[in-house]
Amino acid sequence: MIRALWSAATGMNAQQMQTDVVANNLANASTTGFKKSRANFEDLMYATMQVAGQTTPGGGQVPTGIQVGMGVKPTSVQKLFTQGDYIQTDNQLDMAIQGNGFFRVLHGDEELYTRAGNFTMDSEGFLTTPSGDRLQPEITLPAETVTVTLQDNGTLTAHGANEAILATENILITTFINPAGLFAVGNNLFRVTEGSGDPVEGTPGDEGFGTVVNNYLEGSNVSVVEEIVSMIAGQRAYEANSKSIQTADSMLGTANGLKR
Repeated sequence: MIRALWSAATGMNAQQMQTDVVANNLANASTTGFKKSRANFEDLMYATMQVAGQTTPGGGQVPTGIQVGMGVKPTSVQKLFTQGDYIQTDNQLDMAIQGNGFFRVLHGDEELYTRAGNFTMDSEGFLTTPSGDRLQPEITLPAETVTVTLQDNGTLTAHGANEAILATENILITTFINPAGLFAVGNNLFRVTEGSGDPVEGTPGDEGFGTVVNNYLEGSNVSVVEEIVSMIAGQRAYEANSKSIQTADSMLGTANGLKR
């Protein structure tokens, strides 16, 4: 009976983590470029009382054996880099990546990566994130810029009055062999890890690289309906595990009260 208590307790802990992950996804349902997370779990070791295939005293063979599980454990909280919906903003400095890739930005002295393309211009004309991190390689727009156009291959052109071309820059994007291995640092930024692999920078539209478009943003890839369903399922599983603890406790109480 003690085994049931501990197994149910691990189940409650697992469902609590599941709810935490879902709550964070829902909180970021409107965050530009946000990628939802998924909690992954594994069953724990088993108490083996009889091994399948053993020979019985009568000469037969045990077909299935007896194993009792000891609960569950979380193994990872995985980022899912599926494409988010595109939101038309008509802001010339807003950009979205269609397909694989990240924008590279300079955060302090560290290069980090983001899918959020809600760029703005600082006092010196550099393209930056809302937090002031400059897009890399650095891109400067002349003060006389009236309109900005962006081709799929990352060629950004600043136009002045009468459609005069003032400057032409190239936006590069970066891919990873395992983007799920990136370390989320907040502010829509990711850091390279051993698990993600080394960054590979290239021109948008090349093989393995997505394309870019301006006047659009990539929204969060969170589906509110799916997350609500997951939250309800997690809540019910949490309740069921708590009921298992109550049942095991009641049975222990009954066993303890046999001798009075």
